[in-house]
Amino acid sequence: MTIYLVSLVLIFLSACFSGLTLGYFSLHKQTLRRQAKHGNQDAIRVLKVRENSNQLLTTLLLGNVAVNTILSVYLSSIASGALAALFATVLIFIFGEILPQAAFARHALRFGAIASPYVRILLIITSPITYPIARLLDRLLGQEVPAMYSKFEIMEIVSEHEDSEHSTIDQDEERIVHGALQFSHKTVREVMTPKELVHAFEINERLTPELIAVINEHNYSRYPVYSGNQENIVGILYTKDLLGEDDDIPLGQTTEALERNFLSVSPSENLDVVLAAMLKKRKHMAIVKTKNSQYLGLITLEDIIEEIIQFEIEDEDDTE
Repeated sequence: MTIYLVSLVLIFLSACFSGLTLGYFSLHKQTLRRQAKHGNQDAIRVLKVRENSNQLLTTLLLGNVAVNTILSVYLSSIASGALAALFATVLIFIFGEILPQAAFARHALRFGAIASPYVRILLIITSPITYPIARLLDRLLGQEVPAMYSKFEIMEIVSEHEDSEHSTIDQDEERIVHGALQFSHKTVREVMTPKELVHAFEINERLTPELIAVINEHNYSRYPVYSGNQENIVGILYTKDLLGEDDDIPLGQTTEALERNFLSVSPSENLDVVLAAMLKKRKHMAIVKTKNSQYLGLITLEDIIEEIIQFEIEDEDDTE
């Protein structure tokens, strides 16, 4: 009876060491830190033993090798050499490696959290042996390389989560994340409104009821203002500020509605750069010009947001 009991204990310990080795190292430290930051108690417990990777690895491997060696020696004492070797190999292979690793791989966080107090004790007990080896590994191999993902990998991960019934990510969130990760690669030229489609006003046009009717017809909040010819943009007209202006005065003489200090951007600039400039300078519109100051069109904050959310923003006055 004692023989079977000792054998079962040794096989159980072998299974634990083998499963924990695979389980702990299938959990990336960055993932554990994120989960711990959001209050996941299992991640908090596992992270305490997972932080020092090389010492944890050395400790688990030392325990696994020691237990398997003892099991082989113990079995050889109660059976012939060849039979004991075959018996030990089968037991360790099935019950000490395959089954525990399959189980721990599927439930690494839960099993790792349950075992973490015992592993921490084991780390202390074996530290006279494992600590110098771990420091040597740190010096020879360096610290564990963090798991980093490219933008396209992150997009694929989000898509996989959206497709999974176990995830809370929905289709709208997937679309927005994809747009946010891609918009910085697009340029102003790709999303701007070309000058042929832009309605602008001449700076000497007078603020008459006819002009107000044209503004209301197009129903934009901002219009470029030019002087002489439409290539020479000199300011941005804010229609909401026209209410406080005097009647029948040139647009150039308005006190609040015309802003001459406008933002100009290059058609080759990336959208993330333009967005940062708009937010910093608190501008909702930018005039697109070449290096030679040739006027090409305009880009608005709404244009950039539409690229991020991958959806066209329409208000009650837009035509379908």
